[in-house]
Amino acid sequence: MKPLAIQARACLRGLLLLTCVLQLGACASLTQPGPADRQAIAGKTFVVTGASSGIGRAVAHELAASGANIVLAARRAEVLDEVAGEVRRVGGTPLVVVTDVSRAQEMERLAQAAIGHFGRIDVWINNAGVGALGRFEDVPARDHARVIDVNVNGVIYGSHAALRQFIAQGRGTLVNISSVQGQIPTPYQSSYAASKAAVLGLGRALNQELRLARRDRIRVVTVLPWAVDTPFFEHAANYTGRAARSIAYDDPTMVARAIVWVSLHPRDEFPVGWKAGGAYAGHNLLPALTERVAADVEHATQIESGPPAPPTSGNLHQPVRGGATVEGGLRSHSAR
Repeated sequence: MKPLAIQARACLRGLLLLTCVLQLGACASLTQPGPADRQAIAGKTFVVTGASSGIGRAVAHELAASGANIVLAARRAEVLDEVAGEVRRVGGTPLVVVTDVSRAQEMERLAQAAIGHFGRIDVWINNAGVGALGRFEDVPARDHARVIDVNVNGVIYGSHAALRQFIAQGRGTLVNISSVQGQIPTPYQSSYAASKAAVLGLGRALNQELRLARRDRIRVVTVLPWAVDTPFFEHAANYTGRAARSIAYDDPTMVARAIVWVSLHPRDEFPVGWKAGGAYAGHNLLPALTERVAADVEHATQIESGPPAPPTSGNLHQPVRGGATVEGGLRSHSAR
């Protein structure tokens, strides 16, 4: 079948599915903190991993505007210093802790630094994440393993450190960033989809443990965004032969505001926006159809179109210089 026909079929199926689930997804509103929320944030301590770019950097900006204490964690020290300066300028109090989330001892050091500097941790946001694009057999095994190290082990280490502190102080909120792909896996991102499904399963298990222990002042939230216009695609390992891309990107600032909001109004699982909410609800209603539609769209978008690109391991094994902004410029590129 020709690429154009594949794209047309994928778009048609997507539209049909969207029509079915749009009302179901309406419950995932575009939430953002209000004046009372801003007052509640002031003086509280938030740990944010992956704070050097994308969603993490946007979350830091949102929190800083309300006067929060923000512990900024990522691998790029010089970029974290830039973010710290931005946080100070708008009224927040930053603490920079250079951290590789895949190393348990560094995550424990992150927790101890936050407690030592601010005395407590109110919210811990496990946001750091990496990706690898390509047919499963074309992506090197060490790259698949690194995705799991960062996206799964990093969340486990962060959750372990956070929950131990929350139990000691009697309360706290853990926010783990999964993805719609945690619910609806797509081809050519196999280890990423597996990692996000693991984050979703972890949150469900932890919430049951907390319920059984009657620790109702400690909450675990799993956030499921849609594809977001951040440097993630610039940073991702890519073995597809084409430039990394997705469709209908969401605004990272909108996603960051939703993350801040749900940290104050926790619920177990939180799809961000109508696209994520519609996909999440659609998968609950028609799982096989939803996965086929998602797979067709991913194939048409990533494999059948887009400019050629050389293979790269991206930022998996070493930080990269580029892509230190909140936005990735993907929406403007798509519009052009």
